[in-house]
Amino acid sequence: MEIRLDGRVALVTGASKGIGQAIAAEMAAAGASVMLSSRKEGGLRAAAASITPTGGADIDVFAANAGDPEAAAACVSATLERFGGLDILVNNAATNPYMGRMIDIDLPRYDKTYEVNLRGAFVWTQEAYHRAMAERGGCVINIASIGGLSVEVAIGHYNVTKAALIHLTRSLAKELAPGVRVNAICPGLVKTDMARALWESNEDSVAAHVPLRRLGEPSDIAEAAVFLASDRASWITGTTMVVDGGMLL
Repeated sequence: MEIRLDGRVALVTGASKGIGQAIAAEMAAAGASVMLSSRKEGGLRAAAASITPTGGADIDVFAANAGDPEAAAACVSATLERFGGLDILVNNAATNPYMGRMIDIDLPRYDKTYEVNLRGAFVWTQEAYHRAMAERGGCVINIASIGGLSVEVAIGHYNVTKAALIHLTRSLAKELAPGVRVNAICPGLVKTDMARALWESNEDSVAAHVPLRRLGEPSDIAEAAVFLASDRASWITGTTMVVDGGMLL
């Protein structure tokens, strides 16, 4: 059955490529007007040009660093001015500037990962809630990771921020109910530029260990996000949806 988001406004961070772009495209195709945000306007413009909204929806872009609270506030303001509301926030932007043992990470990269992956998601949610959703209701979707549910030495600090994001999701879901639903999606290994080092050189051998025998595509996560944003998920909040082809098994 078709899932529609007609008449709603979505804001997607990290939307210039990968999972964020796929989520923005899928929501626009379902009828939502979408504000795409990421750091570089050129990438946003290219992503927006590839998206086809339906049902009278529209799209726009706003360049903002997801880890900058002032940029978050400006983007939420621009979304409200452009579309007249904000119903769906997707906290997708993330960074992982360090690979290696967590015990050896330098503090600047520790702080950068935290600022974007965890503090950023909180700040964008705070802005969306106080500026729009407290009065009108809404839906927040945090893109976490199965790394937040497991241990992987090479990206330990990244996974710590994702584990914290899962708990932030649960806490905010309880605080903001009943007007605002807050859920998380935990992707497995998805074929994105950010994860390229984990799959590009040995995709077949990695996929052989996945029960469903393939790596994820951005569209796999986008379709889950559209469902969680829709009325078909109206009794779902505080949950963590794992979309990983069975990798955690």
